[in-house]
Amino acid sequence: MEHTGTTRRTQAERDAITVEIGYALCSAAFLGALAFGVVAGPALLFELPHAVRRTLVVSGVCVASVLFVVRAVSVLVRFGHEAGAGSRSRSESGSESGSGSGGQPSQPGRTNPDS
Repeated sequence: MEHTGTTRRTQAERDAITVEIGYALCSAAFLGALAFGVVAGPALLFELPHAVRRTLVVSGVCVASVLFVVRAVSVLVRFGHEAGAGSRSRSESGSESGSGSGGQPSQPGRTNPDS
């Protein structure tokens, strides 16, 4: 059987990806809601002319949508770069546990002797 260069993800890696996607979506939703509130808040709180009110609400939706996408993508791209660097260092050292040169300890809850 020939090795094609692709490796299967471990359960921990799949869990990390799931958590990171959840974090990206929640933080992006929070940022979008905050931006919408800042931009469209005055339109909802004060008696403004219909045209001004509509402009503020539409602008709030646009700003919130753009910030949502930018935040979600930036979090996921940053995670992809960090995860890629971690998997490269594990494959180069030949150790999945990362207990090589100054990495994580081999067992949870234990520290390296020189720490």
